[in-house]
Amino acid sequence: MSVRNLQGLIPLLEEAENGRYAVGGFVFANAETAQAIVEAGCALRSPVLLMIGPWEIPVLKPRMIANMARSLAGLVDVPVCLHLDHAGDIGLVRECLEAGFTSVMMDASRCDFEDNVSLTKQVVEMAHAKGVSVEGELGAVGRVGDPSVEGGPEASLTDPAQAAEFARRTGVDALAVAIGNAHGIYEQRPVLDFERLRAIRDAVSVPLVLHGGSGTPPDQLQEAIDIGISKINVASELSRAFLGAIEDSAARWGGKAWFGFALQDAKAAVAQVVERWMRLLGSAGRIA
Repeated sequence: MSVRNLQGLIPLLEEAENGRYAVGGFVFANAETAQAIVEAGCALRSPVLLMIGPWEIPVLKPRMIANMARSLAGLVDVPVCLHLDHAGDIGLVRECLEAGFTSVMMDASRCDFEDNVSLTKQVVEMAHAKGVSVEGELGAVGRVGDPSVEGGPEASLTDPAQAAEFARRTGVDALAVAIGNAHGIYEQRPVLDFERLRAIRDAVSVPLVLHGGSGTPPDQLQEAIDIGISKINVASELSRAFLGAIEDSAARWGGKAWFGFALQDAKAAVAQVVERWMRLLGSAGRIA
């Protein structure tokens, strides 16, 4: 078995663009969920994108997260990328870069355009000096009643002309767009603005990212990929699977579940969701 180390985001997304599929960005919060994601990728021969954000980082801390990701990547023969999701603080970005993250996101989408450009450009300069890729966001992705607030209660859609200017002035490697998508589990069928997405794709050359994948209908996911989305984030479905398995285990043992058994159940539940998404996005079977 040939061992691969942690990789950057852009090679994964370039392969996805060329192959007309998307890489799933899967959020984890502990060793069990990280293992489930990496092992699912290895089993299905899919590239793996481990993501962790400001809400999960306090559980493990950046250096431990990076060490764990490197260890997992060394055990498998599929590419693994460690990505910082939705960082709004440059200090956190710096800490994760020093720890060894191979990709970071600066999310200043709630700021006005010029502040977003300025903050994102600072992160690009800092990250590129270490050979690390950067995702930015233009247009704010809202939320659907989700307790981990990645966006705000209101969304603003991405303007194609501004997207071109943003990409040019910041030098970002990937761009998250808002086209009617939202974080959380949708309470009703989303209405994605595919004409807007086509205009953004025509205006911007960098890979495009869709946040808020959980609950999006498969036909809409496929159309987004066909137009040019090459990374789709999944978080809420994983959280629901993990916590649901813990609750089921506790109920099965009358509130006396043993944590080792409960975590095994939770890990299996997360792996099942990840495998379904890898097949859905077309990344399964892409690694020889």
